Amino acid sequence: MSTTNAVTAVPPADSAIALAHFRATLQFETDCSDVASALAGGAPGFVLLDVRSPTLFARGHVPGAVNLPHGKIVESKLVNYPPETVFVTYCAGPHCNGATRGAIRLALLGRPVKVMIGGITGWLDEGGGLTVSAVE
Repeated sequence: MSTTNAVTAVPPADSAIALAHFRATLQFETDCSDVASALAGGAPGFVLLDVRSPTLFARGHVPGAVNLPHGKIVESKLVNYPPETVFVTYCAGPHCNGATRGAIRLALLGRPVKVMIGGITGWLDEGGGLTVSAVE
C-alpha cells in the first residue's frame, strides 16, 4: 500500500542513519521527566539553570533550579562550578529559545550543556510543581 501525503512524500531515512541521528539528539537535550527523576534521586549530576528573568523565575521555577538569565551567562558567573559541571538549561517552553541561547553561551565557554526540552510548559505538563520565590 503506497499513499503519498505530506508525511510520506519524503521517505524516512535509512534505519542506520535514523539511529545515529536520534542517538546524537540525546547528547544535546533531555526531557522534563528525566530531569525530574534525576532531581528526585538527590544527586542529579548536573546544575539546572532557569535562564529566564529573575521576575519570571520568582513567579515559578523548577524546584532546585538556579536562576541565571541567558544574557548574563559569562565565565565570572560560573567560577563556583568546576569546568566539568554539566548544565541543563530551560526557559518558558517550546515557544521560547532562551534555553538554546543559554546553551550556546555555555558551549562557547567550553561548558558541557544540554537543553531541557519543553521548559516550564513541559514541566507542568508532566505533572511537576513549581517553586515560588521572592525577587532578588
